[in-house]
Amino acid sequence: MKLRSLLPGVFLVLIFFSAALLSYIWTPFDVTLIDIKSRFQAPDTTHWLGTDHYGRDMLSMLMVGARTSIAVAIVAVGIGMLFGVPLGLAAAANRGRFLDEAIMRGNDLVFAFPALLIAIMITAVYGPGAVNAIIAIGIFNIPVFARLSRGAALSLWKRDFILAARAAGKNTTRISFEHILPNITNLLIVQGTIQFSLGILAEAGLSFVGLGAQPPIPSWGRMLADSQTLIMLEPRLALLPGLAILLTVLGLNLLGDGLRDWLDPRLRRER
Repeated sequence: MKLRSLLPGVFLVLIFFSAALLSYIWTPFDVTLIDIKSRFQAPDTTHWLGTDHYGRDMLSMLMVGARTSIAVAIVAVGIGMLFGVPLGLAAAANRGRFLDEAIMRGNDLVFAFPALLIAIMITAVYGPGAVNAIIAIGIFNIPVFARLSRGAALSLWKRDFILAARAAGKNTTRISFEHILPNITNLLIVQGTIQFSLGILAEAGLSFVGLGAQPPIPSWGRMLADSQTLIMLEPRLALLPGLAILLTVLGLNLLGDGLRDWLDPRLRRER
């Protein structure tokens, strides 16, 4: 099995997931603590990554920011899977019928509105916040999983084991969840890692424009937004959250590629 992408991906993802989980019980400093006397402090033995323009510890901010970004992405991808997969299976089971057309045209309608535009519409009514960012990203993920599930399921409906299940008297709903879903789970897992990385990017983008997590809760996108006017004075403030986003997304993409190679039996036979 080729592990050139899987192992580095697992390593990078574990680092940031561990930092996010650790931040629930411990951070070097309180991220809401403002210490003007310590602002722009360079990295030292007390503040390993230095401090920002409010004197807050950068390592603590990055740890809590990881928690925010990862939590938003996980829930948003979960929403996409929870609603998208059943819709895709239902569309495949009713191919060419009214339900199939209704689901696919609804997906096209959602695709016409990117996550940022959906977030703007939601926040215009309910105000900015992490919950609204989750809803916006989650809604955008629904048609992604619906299309993937439908496409993968359609190729299975004419297989012999599905015909045998029909001959045994099973209805389409039971066949979809007992026979189709287990056979497309590998695809869903790989797509989930890809959407997870896109979810982190989307959360960072929404926070950057002020539609995501609100102060005093740190997020990587908010840290980038706060540092943009100080980039010439202290580029470290933008570099650190930017690297965190880059490495997390890179790790998830490598993990997705590695899982695809590992879970696809055809690729295993080629190797």
